[in-house]
Amino acid sequence: MSDNKNSTAKRKGGLGRGLNSLLEGNKYTGKIDSTTLNSVNTIADIAIDQIQTNPFQPRTHFDQAALEELAESIKIQGIIQPITVRQLDQNSFQLISGERRYQAAKIAGLTTIPAYIRKADDQQMLEMALIENIQRESLNAIEIALSYQRLLTECSLKQEELGDRVGKKRTTVTNYLRLLKLPPDIQIALRDNLITMGHARALINIDTIEKQLDVFKKVVAEELSVRKVEELVRNLQNANKKPDPQQKLQFNKYEEEVKQVESRLSTQFGTKIMVKANNEGKGEIKIPFVSVEELNRILEILNY
Repeated sequence: MSDNKNSTAKRKGGLGRGLNSLLEGNKYTGKIDSTTLNSVNTIADIAIDQIQTNPFQPRTHFDQAALEELAESIKIQGIIQPITVRQLDQNSFQLISGERRYQAAKIAGLTTIPAYIRKADDQQMLEMALIENIQRESLNAIEIALSYQRLLTECSLKQEELGDRVGKKRTTVTNYLRLLKLPPDIQIALRDNLITMGHARALINIDTIEKQLDVFKKVVAEELSVRKVEELVRNLQNANKKPDPQQKLQFNKYEEEVKQVESRLSTQFGTKIMVKANNEGKGEIKIPFVSVEELNRILEILNY
């Protein structure tokens, strides 16, 4: 295909002569043919039936209503932003990113779709699909967590390296990965937006799955806020704390001494004396009286 023909290539539906400038100098080759095979960093119209979906796609759920809306827009405006693919062989391509546009284009009845062709191995495929979706904020927390886990296991990355690749702090990556330790019911609720990541992070701190599910059911039934869930979890944790046996023994011994002091003082003053003390030995003595006469009697005992 000659350069002159390239410059005058026209398409129906929104991508025409201005495409080259929109794509920062990437060459637009029009409909792909034998002369454009094995070329990379180019834009071409590719037959939709020659494109395979991305097996590394981190997004597992697409809103059908949103796809229908996008399809209607495509019928009117065309594909504004090309999808990205890699070439597998002469007549076969694989999506790297842009599956929503690809699915919507099929619904809209398009037979070809503009695509940016580039080279990518499996690791790059997974990384690019993940990063593209995260940048568009299109993944839910569980999809992000699963994608992070795949990068760690399938691409042999460490968490520090993963954080650098996706532009996140290591603690952020860790918080997402911890979500995968939650039972399936809670993960599904998080995926379906029944609870937020804040709820899930609080539930993770509960020590057993049974208790996690109990609190989770309460969260959904009563529509509890994240702060309320955090409070429930703290109460559970405090209730489960076992007292130090030595501290308990020491406190019991001290408590018995306080009772003996109360008894002696009550006998001496002829009224119920109350002695309160904390573990640090600080406290107060209360001497009640019911009349002025009784007060004077107590003062005499005190030599006041």
